[in-house]
Amino acid sequence: MPIRPENRFFYPIDWVQLSQVIRFERAKGCCEGCRRPHGQLVCHLGDGRWWDTAAQTWRSGKGRRLKLASPEALSADTPCYTTRVYLACAHLDHDPGNNTPANLKALCQRCHILHDREEHLRQRWLTYRVRKAIGDLFLGPYPFRY
Repeated sequence: MPIRPENRFFYPIDWVQLSQVIRFERAKGCCEGCRRPHGQLVCHLGDGRWWDTAAQTWRSGKGRRLKLASPEALSADTPCYTTRVYLACAHLDHDPGNNTPANLKALCQRCHILHDREEHLRQRWLTYRVRKAIGDLFLGPYPFRY
């Protein structure tokens, strides 16, 4: 995910190189949360379970092996989605100034969004409050509804 322009100055000048070292040298191109491979199309069930074609097995959202049938053997009513996996370098403590290797982790988009869930909920709450305040400021109080 690209860095927002207003947050660019929080990151070091060599962030691109640092991120590549974490994602491709340390993590070897796989998510450190669920082991999904970078750049590959992955078949998944939408709940975190995904098909690992290299090992020919299903894996959980944490990367553990599961005992399920192959994707071809699933029933017709079971939805199977495909997603291209992209790795990102995530700060575990959510501080972009703390770039120690122990604080950085290579995560796929699913693991990254789950890791940042609390921050996204906080930001959503703040956005709603700001919208309500702007509405009150320019439009007057909102009508009371049940």
